Amino acid sequence: MTQEPQTTFLPMTTDQDRTAEARAAAARQIENHGGVITNMKATLLSHVPSFTAYMEWYTLRDELVPFIGERAVSLFSYAISDENDCLVCSVFFRRILIDNGEDPDNPQVTEAEQLLIDWGRYIVRDPAGIPDEFYARLEAAFHPQLRVLLLAFAGQMVATNLFNTVGRVPLDEVLYEYRKPGDERTR
Repeated sequence: MTQEPQTTFLPMTTDQDRTAEARAAAARQIENHGGVITNMKATLLSHVPSFTAYMEWYTLRDELVPFIGERAVSLFSYAISDENDCLVCSVFFRRILIDNGEDPDNPQVTEAEQLLIDWGRYIVRDPAGIPDEFYARLEAAFHPQLRVLLLAFAGQMVATNLFNTVGRVPLDEVLYEYRKPGDERTR
């Protein structure tokens, strides 16, 4: 998929202007995780070490899925991104949820999924003010190593939100129809 250059705060590479190192990194990403080079990835490819660091999100996601499932990962990611008001990430996860028959604004969830949604929102809204009672619920639901993985993943999600929002990365056109009703933003 060839993308036209867009005016953005950060440089956004195109297939034609990527270095050999960036082309190789993009090819590895697609080979290992599928998908396409989105606007966020095209922007990150202007600095391959940054691209590599942010693509570790996929490593953590792949480790989480066997424990909590794809749906819970998407719900957790959406809660973090929506609470952060990150257009690119929240709409990306809205698409996943909608395409899987879910209502992202009123999902029917399990107790564990609701716990993840609530934790994701706490992490963004008030990370130092998470109540002890909530920590106790997390401890009862998830073993210690899984809590490490979940929080590391949440940190990667927050970092990705920050990159897209502060970097003014434009929303990929294929995601426009998945925005919340009335939201016409493109970045």
